[in-house]
Amino acid sequence: MSLTDQLNDILTSLGGFGPMAWLSAAFCGLLITELILIRSTSRFKTRYWLAGLSISSILLAGVWTVLSPTRGFLFMHLLFVDNQAIYFQVVIALAGVFVLLYELLTTPPSQVHQQKEGFLPFEWYSILVAMTLGLFLMTVSVNLLSIYLSIELVSICSYLLTAFTADRKASEGGIKYLLFGSVSSAVMLYGMSLLYGMTGTLDLTAETFGIELASQDAAVATVAILLTLAGLLFKLAGVPFHVWTPDAYEAAPVPVAAFFSVAPKVAAVLVLMRIVTALPVGSSIAQTLTGTTTISLQTPLAVLALAGILIGNLSALRQTDAKRLLAYSTIAHAGFLLVGVVALTEAGFEAVLFYAGTYLFISLAAFFLIDLLARANGTDLTISQFAGLGPKFPLLSVALTVVMLALTGLPPTVGFTAKLLAFSALFDAYQHTSDNWLLALFVLGLLNALISLVYYLKIPFLLFFRPALASSEQPSTRKVVKPAVWLAVGLVVPIIVLFLKPDWLLQFLTGW
Repeated sequence: MSLTDQLNDILTSLGGFGPMAWLSAAFCGLLITELILIRSTSRFKTRYWLAGLSISSILLAGVWTVLSPTRGFLFMHLLFVDNQAIYFQVVIALAGVFVLLYELLTTPPSQVHQQKEGFLPFEWYSILVAMTLGLFLMTVSVNLLSIYLSIELVSICSYLLTAFTADRKASEGGIKYLLFGSVSSAVMLYGMSLLYGMTGTLDLTAETFGIELASQDAAVATVAILLTLAGLLFKLAGVPFHVWTPDAYEAAPVPVAAFFSVAPKVAAVLVLMRIVTALPVGSSIAQTLTGTTTISLQTPLAVLALAGILIGNLSALRQTDAKRLLAYSTIAHAGFLLVGVVALTEAGFEAVLFYAGTYLFISLAAFFLIDLLARANGTDLTISQFAGLGPKFPLLSVALTVVMLALTGLPPTVGFTAKLLAFSALFDAYQHTSDNWLLALFVLGLLNALISLVYYLKIPFLLFFRPALASSEQPSTRKVVKPAVWLAVGLVVPIIVLFLKPDWLLQFLTGW
């Protein structure tokens, strides 16, 4: 390609890169705005200005990405904008807006002025915007280099957000997160170097990538791909790179943990789908990996999905802290997200899109409602402290019960529909391949719903069927801000509505 053509391609690509460029400018602008405001006005007003600007920036980026007419490759096959990428960017933007709103509504002025324990410094707004930028880039990356750089941007922001609060637990969680993240990044980079050596290109959509990979030894090529997936499994909280999850979630403030539970996962699962299926440019990876008898990722992915479901559910059974319980829950749900990918069919990928979109509401609602109940009761997030709170806080308790049913995958919640779609696609794939690992994933994955009943319904059981703590043990209740309650309860509405009308989202996904 001539220099003139390269320059024209760059200029043309700027239109599709607009949301990412806007987030980059917003990140720099927030840093400068903070320096100005903190010297010219009160901390309280500074926080409101920064929160408002952050919410507006992320919301505008989400709207921009939907309205932008640009589709296709950007910057000479470095990025690729399609409807899947836009859908996941909208999910990520909504997650960012919701957690920023929740943090704004639940942080009292006294905590801002005195910087009490658990207070998030003002820098967290700009770091969250930068992390959103990295996640947006992940969703459009189809080049090994851009995938690696975007994952590293997300990882660095994640480490900072985990260790932001000034306490020992946050520092410990941040260090563990950093160490495990460094190992997974190194493994991923080694796998990418192997793929580059085998294929001679970093472009996943290049015709030579599939052709050269198919000419390699099957075992070596499979190992190289699995090593490359290490960084994605780390962001997905997938086995075996899941060990950091409970400590990081417990250490991070609730808004940060809630964002971690959704946004990095949906971005990582999209990159994973791109790697195992590639885009329809010449000879795709999907044709290379599934159209021959030499290389197949179905069985390894099925094993990883099953391991994630089992480890997440079994580990959650003995948890006493609500945030650690939800952390292990996200490990299990990472396995359920992989179920649709394992199918390697169009129905399976549509199930992943549906699961990711609905999991946004389920996971955020779970974190927000548990935190609000703990705040209202003046307690920490220990599960036993929720005993007898149902009659005292009926709205929050009923909403949390609905969310727990959704996490289990029971009707009348959209969690049931999401799991039904994923496992239906998996069973269809088994009928075509007769792979026993797919059958094992299907059977044991469904049986794990029974295991998850034990710990998901533990909190509703305590809320409504156990007496409140004795007066000597009962802490003083605190007033909870009503807008925060309505935000958390509002997230429960789509969980019910999409169960009754799943075709609203399904038609959008299939017809877009």
